[in-house]
Amino acid sequence: MSGIITTIFKILLSVIVTVVLGLSSGLVTRTSINTWYPTLHKPWFNPPNWLFPVAWTILYILMGIAAGLVWSDIHTDPEAKPALKFYIAQLVLNMLWSFIFFGCQSPGLALSEIITLWIAIYITRHQFQQVSGLAGLLFLPYLLWVSYALLLNAAIWWLN
Repeated sequence: MSGIITTIFKILLSVIVTVVLGLSSGLVTRTSINTWYPTLHKPWFNPPNWLFPVAWTILYILMGIAAGLVWSDIHTDPEAKPALKFYIAQLVLNMLWSFIFFGCQSPGLALSEIITLWIAIYITRHQFQQVSGLAGLLFLPYLLWVSYALLLNAAIWWLN
């Protein structure tokens, strides 16, 4: 029973940390979303602004659950520790993208960064899959969303 409680604790803590870190990177975007971002030419597939915080909150929750599942296997699976290191690295890259795109107002530099982020997410998802099939599946929507974000970033860079 204590194993289940430990797993639940690790999942909850991972979700809280991931959501707080993820949403804190959104603080960088607030000013630019209301001032700079509306001045940019955007492609036809640009979603409404309200969709971004909804999608990211859901994704951060899924990411946190996945990380918690992997963390719960850290003492029994030798692949868990390297997978969590990649998780932390991709989370830093995720936060960095917001700073580059919105804080520095640099879609071109953000495009090169999001390509690196996509690769880190892909590797993390693969490593999570090795530890926990469910964790790997929970990372798939994130990979898909960042694939879409990469295309959106590229289109904004191209149009501006």
